[in-house]
Amino acid sequence: MRPAILLLVLATLLPSIAAARPATPPVPRTGFRAEFLQNLDELETKYIALANAMPQARYGWRPSEGVRSVSEVYMHIASSNYYLATFLGVKPPADSDWITEKVTDKEKVIAAIRKSFADLRTVALSKTDAELDTKIQMFGNDTTERAAFVTILNHLHEHLGQSVAYARMNGVVPPWSRNDQ
Repeated sequence: MRPAILLLVLATLLPSIAAARPATPPVPRTGFRAEFLQNLDELETKYIALANAMPQARYGWRPSEGVRSVSEVYMHIASSNYYLATFLGVKPPADSDWITEKVTDKEKVIAAIRKSFADLRTVALSKTDAELDTKIQMFGNDTTERAAFVTILNHLHEHLGQSVAYARMNGVVPPWSRNDQ
């Protein structure tokens, strides 16, 4: 008899619990946000592949004194994903204060990159196409939310190039550019 009562209670509560949960915005198939998300996915895939290909022993390597090391570049990417999203009115997650360029453990660095990309993806999905024309201030300049997303991609591409150069200087071929693929 008790299992029947439990089932009845669950059947009564589940629809209201499901309705209370906010729906995940659908991934756009066309338009700027679709293009942004596709580019973001490609960048994340390359960053993760390159970070995995780089040996842990090389994460402290830097091309010269006063220049970011391998792990510092990756952690800069993770922290910048959060920072640049603040121009879109998004506060960094409460647990993001651990994002520091001092993290050197390969697995922790890769986890930080993944989380920052996931959070950035959530920001893009939370916006509507109409909101992309919203006027904002970014680095003291008048711009739009769309331009902020473009700045994010530009920043990510810039540091991907830097990361590729670091990898090649350490004898690591980017996985997506190997001849065996």
